[in-house]
Amino acid sequence: MSTEATPDTGPSKRAIRTAVAGFGLSGRVFHAPLIAANPSYSLDVISTSDAGRQADASGSYPAARLVNTPADILALADDLDLMVLGTPPATHYPLAKAALEAGLDVVVDKPFAVRSAEGQELLELAARLGRVLTVFQNRRWDGDYLTVKGLLEGGVLGSVTRFESRFERWSPEVSKAWKAEATADDGGGVLFDLGTHLIDQSLQLFGPATVAHAELRARRPGEKTDDDVFVALQHDSGVVSHLWMNMLCAQQGPRYRLLGSEGGFTKHGIDPQEPYIVAGGSPLDPEYGVEDKDWAGLLGRDGHLDRLPTERGAYPEFYRLLADKIHDGGTGSPLPLPVDPAGPIEVLKLIEKARELATHRA
Repeated sequence: MSTEATPDTGPSKRAIRTAVAGFGLSGRVFHAPLIAANPSYSLDVISTSDAGRQADASGSYPAARLVNTPADILALADDLDLMVLGTPPATHYPLAKAALEAGLDVVVDKPFAVRSAEGQELLELAARLGRVLTVFQNRRWDGDYLTVKGLLEGGVLGSVTRFESRFERWSPEVSKAWKAEATADDGGGVLFDLGTHLIDQSLQLFGPATVAHAELRARRPGEKTDDDVFVALQHDSGVVSHLWMNMLCAQQGPRYRLLGSEGGFTKHGIDPQEPYIVAGGSPLDPEYGVEDKDWAGLLGRDGHLDRLPTERGAYPEFYRLLADKIHDGGTGSPLPLPVDPAGPIEVLKLIEKARELATHRA
């Protein structure tokens, strides 16, 4: 494993020696491409026990060392700086704990943990050990989310009263083996998956909230947890958020709808960054993160609507901010984390409350 900095990182900033645990969708499409595209990092180790994924990893990142398990990564901790967890949710808490105790900074994919108490324990452990800990809530850098954020910051909609947000897909079969067997105790179900993003975005936009209503259903054959969910949040700011997540949706509603005293905004479609990487593109490509203009949202009032182009998506920003934090002294730096784990802990608390309310009403 190389310990030399790339020329772009500067002589005093050695490349952050990074290991990615897991090479499924998370490791293969999100973490590895973003890390490899940023000269502040060296992608030194990838763990996967699947032969096909090992071949993919070797072909895409020939300089990386391939190992079978996250435990094999931990055995190499002395030669690493950062461990990225793209493993199933039930493994996040034990692996993050072990990585922190091994002296590594840690990125945990969402959901941060299966229980909010586990996330809180990890946050406190990282603080005691002086390690950087963050959560990959990448959809804070979706282009459509950045567009909505800009509208709110500019006050274009006036006083917003209602926020609607959806992640809906047509996926009639459970696609991954671990998901087919996962219960809520394992972090299974669409509420832990897509719901983690929707709740996080709503809290970022409108502040603290409580769960006013929740509906959780399992529609697909073999689904052990939930694949059709609705959650209503009442924000302290007065805004009401209605959040839908559905894996058996033949006709999808708008990705966003916001209603305010001065106008509204409606947006269909999905951020293009994930499908672009899946299709073989690179985060370094000029067209990365740029949405087709035909998917522009509608701003204004019925009869007086304008097309609003979508901001460019920016997932690489997560790893840029993380590198700045680590290179500036880690926990001793005043620079912000890309995602403060306290936010995802609040998301987990709302998920726990939603599950409690939905179970009570079933």
